[in-house]
Amino acid sequence: MAEGARFRLYGRPFWGSAIVEAQLAWYGLPFDYDAVDDLFQSAAARAALAPMNPLAQVPTLVLPDGRVLTESAAITLHLADATGRDDLVPRADAAERPAFLRWLVFLVANLYPTFTYADDPQRFVRDAAAAKAFAEAVEDYRRRLWGIVESAAGAPWFLGPRFSALDLYVAVMTHWRPGRAWFDTEAPKLAAVAQRAGAEPRLREVWLHNFPKDFAA
Repeated sequence: MAEGARFRLYGRPFWGSAIVEAQLAWYGLPFDYDAVDDLFQSAAARAALAPMNPLAQVPTLVLPDGRVLTESAAITLHLADATGRDDLVPRADAAERPAFLRWLVFLVANLYPTFTYADDPQRFVRDAAAAKAFAEAVEDYRRRLWGIVESAAGAPWFLGPRFSALDLYVAVMTHWRPGRAWFDTEAPKLAAVAQRAGAEPRLREVWLHNFPKDFAA
C-alpha cells in the first residue's frame, strides 16, 4: 500500500460496519470513518451511499486506490490478502481454513439476512399484521440458526485455540437480537467467545465507539 494511502469506511455505530472497523484496527491500517445516518429511516442517507453501494448498506469500504468493496466476508478475505497476514484469516493450507470458510459464509449467508428481513419487515410484507408475524417467524429462525453455530463453537475461540475474524463477527453480532442475555443462557460458548474478544485491548476503541454502554466501564 502506498505511503499515505488510506481506507475509507462508511459505517454506523452498532451496525455491521463494526466488524470491518475492528479488522482495520486489528491490522493497524489507516482509515477514515464516514458515519452514515440510519439507512432505514433516512432517504437522504440511502441516496448518498447508493452511488457506491446500490443496496445502500454498511459496511461500504473504499480502498486506497479508490475501488469500492462491499460485503463483509469479501472485505475480510481482501484485507487478509492485502496485508499478507493470517492472524484473522487462516492461510489456504491451514488446517482451520475449511471450518473458517464454512462458518464465515454461514454467518453472512444465513444469519445476517435475518436482520435484513426482520429489522424492517414491511419492506417485504406490506400488511402490518402479516409483517409482524413474519418478523416473529424470522426471529425464531434466527435463534435456531444461532443454536447451530453454538454447536460448532470451540474454546477459547470459535475455531478452538486460534483467534480469527469469526470471533469478531461473534463479538459484534451477539450485541444484536436476541441479545447478550439470551446468549449467556442459550449459547454460552458464543457468549464466552464474545466476552474474550471484547476484552482485547487493541480493539477497545472500536468497542467503545460501537457499543459504549457495554464497554464504558
